Amino acid sequence: MLDLISHPADHVVAMKVGGIVTGSELQHAIDAIEAAKRDHPVISLVVEIENLRLMTLTALLKDVGYGLTQLGDLDCYHRVAVVTDQTWIEHIAHLEERLFKAVEIRTFSRNERVAAMAWVGELPKGAHEDPEEDGYHGA
Repeated sequence: MLDLISHPADHVVAMKVGGIVTGSELQHAIDAIEAAKRDHPVISLVVEIENLRLMTLTALLKDVGYGLTQLGDLDCYHRVAVVTDQTWIEHIAHLEERLFKAVEIRTFSRNERVAAMAWVGELPKGAHEDPEEDGYHGA
C-alpha cells in the first residue's frame, strides 16, 4: 500500500507506505513528485513507513529506474523525512543520506511525525516567493 497524504506546504509530496507496494501505486507517487517538480524550484518529501513488507518486482524495478533518473536532478530536492519505527528502514535512510549529500535526509520515529512534517515544510533560504521570508527587507 502506498497512499499520498496531505501536507500544508505545496512543495511537499507526502505519502504513507506499508504492507505490499505495487508498481501502479509507486507510479502514482512518481507522478505526484514530477508534478511538484514542475510547479516548484525545490521540493521535499515525507514518507511514513509502517509495517512495510515488500515491493512487487514491478514496483522495485520502477523504484530503481526512477531513482537512477533522479541522480542528475538532486538539486530539485531539499529534504526527505522518513517517519518509521522500523530499524532496517532507518539504516537505509542513513546510507542514502551519505550517498546523496545534496539532499537532507532525516529519520523520525512515529512519535515525531509532527516534527517531521514541520521540518520538510521549511524551504531553503532563497526559495521563498516572498523575499522577506528569506530575510530581505528592502534597501
